[in-house]
Amino acid sequence: MTVTFIQSVAFDTLSLILVVSGPALVVALIVGLCVSIMQATTQINEQTLAYIPKIVAIYATLIVAGSFIIDRLTTFTTGIFSDFTRYIR
Repeated sequence: MTVTFIQSVAFDTLSLILVVSGPALVVALIVGLCVSIMQATTQINEQTLAYIPKIVAIYATLIVAGSFIIDRLTTFTTGIFSDFTRYIR
């Protein structure tokens, strides 16, 4: 194993983490921003009000994007295990 090989595996892993977690994080950001704007305009300062819409939106996103996420994780894991002989040298 060379340094370049380890760097390529680390880069692939970090990019997969960003792709897999991206949809849920973006949806949470957008919903949180919308709830914050609504709270600011109506002057409702209830801290727990932001959690329920975020949780529902993230669950819905995971249901919609779940097959994409599972497919990417399965492809990555299969690639890691199929090239396992390259890791033990």
